[in-house]
Amino acid sequence: MIILKILAAPFVVALTLTVAIVSFLYCVASALCHIGCVVLTLLALVLFIGGQALGGVVFLVLAFLVSPFGIPAIADWLMGRLNSLKYSLQSFITG
Repeated sequence: MIILKILAAPFVVALTLTVAIVSFLYCVASALCHIGCVVLTLLALVLFIGGQALGGVVFLVLAFLVSPFGIPAIADWLMGRLNSLKYSLQSFITG
């Protein structure tokens, strides 16, 4: 059992660094996605006013994907799974 704990230690270090880097990148990307969501929504509004309903719908779908309910929510879920894996390995080593 001690051999497994020794083998798991480098993975904990790697996961700790990965979670820290991914968390920082998530914060930056989330801010950019908020800006992109606003821009895409405004462009969709312009297209609706201009009479191009299909283009407006496409831009609204793209705005939803970059909104906090689209791709950033998936990234947040994946980041949570990575973080829970790190804590599981830490509790295996210390427990």
